[in-house]
Amino acid sequence: MEILLAAGERLFYFLTREDIVGSFFNNRFYTILSVVLLMRMKYATYRSMWLSALVNIPGTILHEMMHFIVGLFLNARPCNFTVFPKKDVFTGDYVMGSVGFRNVTFYNAIPSSLAPLLLLPLSFYINRYFLPLVPHSIIGYVVYVLLQTVIIENAIPSRADIKIAMSFPHGILLYGILFISFLLML
Repeated sequence: MEILLAAGERLFYFLTREDIVGSFFNNRFYTILSVVLLMRMKYATYRSMWLSALVNIPGTILHEMMHFIVGLFLNARPCNFTVFPKKDVFTGDYVMGSVGFRNVTFYNAIPSSLAPLLLLPLSFYINRYFLPLVPHSIIGYVVYVLLQTVIIENAIPSRADIKIAMSFPHGILLYGILFISFLLML
């Protein structure tokens, strides 16, 4: 038992050394390695629908909340919101969450379906303004990487989101013109 305590003490000392902690915060290799390990652990949970749902719930809530808020703001009239997994009867895949709308039109389909992309500026803000406040420790670093991984991964619209966005040609034209106009004004 004393050997385990001594080993734990040495590990704790090693992980709290300023040069070790600083190398984690200043080296992108460790960040990429941490993200890959987190993703591997996440994909390992996919064997169990309920374990997978538990791991994915924080990100699913963020993703679906973005759909709901933008849809509400643009009068798409959200009518249901769920973050509990269910099996898609057509594909056999599990859908982790969804938001239903009663008034999807050409002007609100694209913003409502691509709304999770708004999580990217949130992630940028956290990186720029929150990271300097994170205590320089291995635990702080792991929490930061975990938070950023969840936010960025769930900012990516799903295939169903893309399909809905592309089903309104007038909306594509409208937002294409707005985007080009914006670029020309820069």
